[in-house]
Amino acid sequence: MLDILAITSPIYIIVLAGYLATRFGVFERTDMRVFGKFVLNFALPALIFNALAQRHIREVLHPAYLLAYLGGSLLMMTIAYLTARRLAGLNRMRSTFLAMGVSCSNSSFMGFPILLLLVAPVAGVALALNVMVENLVMLPLLLAMAESARGAGGSWRHVVGQSLKRLARNPLVLAVTAGLVVSLAELQLPQPVLRSVTLFSQASGGVSLFAIGGTLVGLSLSSGWQRVLPVVVGKLVGHPLAVLLILSVLPLAGVAPMEPALRAAALLMAAMPMLSIYPIVAQAYGEADRSATTLLICMVASFFTLSAWMWLLH
Repeated sequence: MLDILAITSPIYIIVLAGYLATRFGVFERTDMRVFGKFVLNFALPALIFNALAQRHIREVLHPAYLLAYLGGSLLMMTIAYLTARRLAGLNRMRSTFLAMGVSCSNSSFMGFPILLLLVAPVAGVALALNVMVENLVMLPLLLAMAESARGAGGSWRHVVGQSLKRLARNPLVLAVTAGLVVSLAELQLPQPVLRSVTLFSQASGGVSLFAIGGTLVGLSLSSGWQRVLPVVVGKLVGHPLAVLLILSVLPLAGVAPMEPALRAAALLMAAMPMLSIYPIVAQAYGEADRSATTLLICMVASFFTLSAWMWLLH
């Protein structure tokens, strides 16, 4: 338990630092938007590019893992979106970010360190596979849904066309494309380029968490926890259960089962809180406050749920 706390505590410390710096006037709350733009346009694309460009797909390709994690994520995304739209009566934009909250994990900044502690031999492979699922499928799909929800109307062809144009300029999508091209072509980039990209990528975790803390200033967490609780439960409990369900079905379809360590990695990755840039992505679509509250509560609750999942897996 102390080892887990040693891994997760820096995340809480950086969020708290952002909150205190904004609360006591070192930064204005509006300054967090600048940090968010830096993360979205430079730091996070560099992280994604590095994760894809420095690995060859053949070295990390495990069909069972990809199918289980992608299937579980798509299942949770669909359930959350339809529940929000048809039962809760939420608009398309809010439903989209609710679906993002329950289906996209913090694989890099929480998942990978925890896997290093528990299943170290497969931690790097699991991270690479998660990057492929989340950045090649889940995030582009959810961003397309958000762009469509933000559309000004018109025919569906017009909305799709505008969404594709925006996505073509989105730094996250461009980073995925560039990283995949370099990986498949086995290109060796010059060291100055690699080091520059690495320096940008190293800033993504700290700056995004700091911005999350600053965004929390002025929010009433005590009055807002009820409305975000379904998202927290869906992410920390529903997502790993969905992955477990797909894992159980795959052998019936003739897919070779995974080794136990990789199976545990898939479940633990799904049990992580939502990605740390969740409120920063939501910021561009007017959903920052609710998303930041959801992330904070999810991070605190994950300490207990992750301990339970680890105990069950053991």
